[in-house]
Amino acid sequence: MLAELFLTQRLGLVRLAYLLTGDQETAEDVVQDAFTALHRRWDRLSDHDRVLPYLRTSVVNGCRMIHRRRSIMSRFTGDRQTPTRSASAEAATLLGETRREVSAAVRALPRRQREAVVLRYYLGLSEAEIAETMGISRGTVKSTVFRALKALTVKLEGKR
Repeated sequence: MLAELFLTQRLGLVRLAYLLTGDQETAEDVVQDAFTALHRRWDRLSDHDRVLPYLRTSVVNGCRMIHRRRSIMSRFTGDRQTPTRSASAEAATLLGETRREVSAAVRALPRRQREAVVLRYYLGLSEAEIAETMGISRGTVKSTVFRALKALTVKLEGKR
């Protein structure tokens, strides 16, 4: 079952991690770490039907850890930019100019807003699923998404 889960969910989870970190290689590492942790805990899981929400939460938490590490590194190096690698040919093909602008605008959002928008509009999760994944209430999900969409509208309309 774990192998099937990996085959069916890995790509979506990598996409989630990429949207949260802005880096394909880091996204793949975060997802691999989440599956490795799941494998270690597989025998101790009481409800195997809740594995996908567990994986999503693990990926979001892994991305948070990456951002914390980047923040700590920037304090020592003075570099405030997120380390980026040049996009792979595959990634460059997938993202047109408009999608790149939207993706950059989403990555510029505060962490919580970015997570909520990605979970809602890129993964299509319900408010309840987002609340569970992020560990916040449904009301907080609603207000966070609202503020994020407002900020994205201002930022993207300013580019026109």
